[in-house]
Amino acid sequence: MDVAVRTVNLRKTYWTRGGRRVAVQGLSMSVPLGGVHGFLGPNGSGKTTTIRMLLGLIRADSGTAEVFGSPVPGNLPAVIDRVGAIVESPKFFPSFTGRQNLSLLASAIGTPNARIDEVLEATHLGDRGRDRFASYSLGMKQRLAIAATLLKDPDLLIFDEPTNGLDPAGIREVRDTMRSLGEQGKTVLVSSHILAEVEHVADTVSIIGHGALLAEGRVSDILGDSGSARVRVTVASPERAEQVLEHDGLTVSRDGERLVVTTEDPAAITRALAGHGLYLSELTPIRADLESVFLALTAEEGLGSESDRVAGGAKEGAA
Repeated sequence: MDVAVRTVNLRKTYWTRGGRRVAVQGLSMSVPLGGVHGFLGPNGSGKTTTIRMLLGLIRADSGTAEVFGSPVPGNLPAVIDRVGAIVESPKFFPSFTGRQNLSLLASAIGTPNARIDEVLEATHLGDRGRDRFASYSLGMKQRLAIAATLLKDPDLLIFDEPTNGLDPAGIREVRDTMRSLGEQGKTVLVSSHILAEVEHVADTVSIIGHGALLAEGRVSDILGDSGSARVRVTVASPERAEQVLEHDGLTVSRDGERLVVTTEDPAAITRALAGHGLYLSELTPIRADLESVFLALTAEEGLGSESDRVAGGAKEGAA
């Protein structure tokens, strides 16, 4: 498999007042060439630290990292023109138009002005390029930041929590932009702690917890490997039905007046309940999602305390 990014046993520690803290521990991951790759984990799991090591902003304590086959940071100059990244909120001049802000950047990196129209269209800002940056919504501001990274036409785009702080409309705008870039053949590496959001756009994912890799692969494969299927059951006597199903060795939990049952054979639910005169009015499969997979992975690894921060919380700091 051709890869855009590869790390092997990457490790990084920080010294804090409380002593040494391991931000990334033995991380080995691969980002396939082309498409959108989600880099997922809760706040503080080491995503930003890993991205900073890939970009040569900080050095690893040990392990190796490669971008397009070139070791970084040592050979970063050889591939840096193929990489665009948004690691922190970019700074633009509020009183300048979007086009003027991009023109300044294009001049600084030697990119022809003709490229400005192309990147504005690519980020769906073509009709707003002459509006002042101060008038942009949060989603538009983030898309202008993406447009800025596209000026040098990079092959790899790295976005660290690009939808952080955006409203639903802004999230959708940025998500559609990332998906479009992936479809154009770019490699988009996007980190996020909002697993359900990345699920809508990512082709492949790496899931980490406490700086270590928990799972990696195609989203469809990871969801398919998430364990036994769960089904939602509605029955007239849920208390009695719960007792019957648990007696038959099935795992049952309550969802209001309905039951959630874990089983490899949904027909076993029907058989068990019918044998006791209990008949279903609903038997609905519950589709696995990345968040439920993550919760299962962290539970297996004894990282359950992290799961409370999967879908919320502030943006990562040093980690």
